[in-house]
Amino acid sequence: MTDGVPSGRSTHGICLGALSWLVDDGDVGELDVSGLAVALVARYDDDEPASPWTIVLHVDASGDAGQRSALADVFLGRLGGPKVGVLPWVRKASHLVDVRSSTIELVPEGDGYRLRVGDAVRLRATRPVSSDAVVRCGIPGYDEPGRELIADELTVRDDPFEWELTDNCAFASRFAYALD
Repeated sequence: MTDGVPSGRSTHGICLGALSWLVDDGDVGELDVSGLAVALVARYDDDEPASPWTIVLHVDASGDAGQRSALADVFLGRLGGPKVGVLPWVRKASHLVDVRSSTIELVPEGDGYRLRVGDAVRLRATRPVSSDAVVRCGIPGYDEPGRELIADELTVRDDPFEWELTDNCAFASRFAYALD
């Protein structure tokens, strides 16, 4: 770790994933973004020079254009902030493929959650990890209380990404992001 940020090689050398956030209560400037969601599909390879993140950001289609733009600014790190500034696709080299407006559903299911991002992402993580093992990946914010989960399914068909994974790591937590 460096300054609380995980460093070093990833477990398998290549990281494939989907992250999501549901804003319980929040504002970006004068815009209320409460109840809106964001999802990020990402990939990086430790052996690629500088291991840049390749990302597609999905912003909640139920928000208006201003809300979607504000959410993109937050989660792409354009507005700064101590928790966002250490997100790996913000602090490291990254390639933004696209920001897409999508229907995003993040709902409790069993002991975990189900995520659907239009036709692009299906994720079910309903099984708690049965040991004290740490399975979560290196996304900052794990100092917050949360639950280690096993993903039953992670299917991504989101150009340029395509993969199907099972029994990989998942983590659910509450985060508080603020500019100051």
